[in-house]
Amino acid sequence: MPPWLLYAFLSALAASLVGVLGRIGVKDVNDNLATVVRSAIMTLMLLCFCTFAGAWKHVGELRGKALLAIALSGAAGATSWIFYFKALKLAEVSKVSPIDKLSMPLGILLAVILLSERPSAVNWLGIVMIAGGAYLATVKAA
Repeated sequence: MPPWLLYAFLSALAASLVGVLGRIGVKDVNDNLATVVRSAIMTLMLLCFCTFAGAWKHVGELRGKALLAIALSGAAGATSWIFYFKALKLAEVSKVSPIDKLSMPLGILLAVILLSERPSAVNWLGIVMIAGGAYLATVKAA
């Protein structure tokens, strides 16, 4: 298995816990406060990870366009977390999570527009199926 695929699966596994644990966490807690606590824990973990991985020696590489893109990515991520926890406060994980995963087809569309990426016909079919699956996963049972 290529390393990128292993990392992607581990990411999906960890991300699958976010909704369930987040829903439990925001049940009796302000969702904005929960988001701040979550981000503080993430910051501490990432600081430790960068230290142990020796990433600090690359700080000088953070400049210009790369730094701006990373900063904007951080702002987008924070915005996503704010709205995700607000949604979890109001609805079940089984409703919120599929809609949140629409970030995948939306991200691919943005990559096509902004990065000139070109998914194949089979890739597009998968993208449409994911969007359709998100809809079906949130439809009320008859």
